[in-house]
Amino acid sequence: MLAIIETGGKQYQVEEGRYVDIELLETPQGEKVVFDKVVMIVAGENSKIGQPYVEEAAVTAEVLKHDKDKKIIVYKQRRKKGYRKKQGHRQNFTRIMVEAIEFPGKAEVLAAMPKEEEKAENPVKTEKKIKEKKTTKKPEKTQTTEELKTAAIEETVVETVETPVVEEEKAQVEAEEKTEE
Repeated sequence: MLAIIETGGKQYQVEEGRYVDIELLETPQGEKVVFDKVVMIVAGENSKIGQPYVEEAAVTAEVLKHDKDKKIIVYKQRRKKGYRKKQGHRQNFTRIMVEAIEFPGKAEVLAAMPKEEEKAENPVKTEKKIKEKKTTKKPEKTQTTEELKTAAIEETVVETVETPVVEEEKAQVEAEEKTEE
């Protein structure tokens, strides 16, 4: 089960037990944060879409750290004018660990979702189906020009090899016929 939250003017997909890098928050490190702008709850057939937000839904997370992203280069240039400007930028972000996704009717949704044991069985079944599909006969691909050239060369070689042998056999047969007469 996952949720889509809105913070810092952007939307993020979050899941319980995973961390996400979001726009910089003023909350100190180690504090808990509650996001109440939940746009959507994704839970299979029991998904909920907000208009604009899901009512009484909240995502609780802990602030792990504040940091800066990798540097990106902003390069501007006007051709034929001699104008060039190269600038670096590192965006600030906050890393949060999602602890809980709360919404009304969560217990019912969790009860309706397949258990972990069933999830473990399903991938095995799909792998078997995939293996069966792979063993089915694939349509023959057309020969490339390289394969056609090598096949033509092999035919000509075979013909040149067979021709003298056939003539020698004919000569032997004729020689035997002469001796018999």
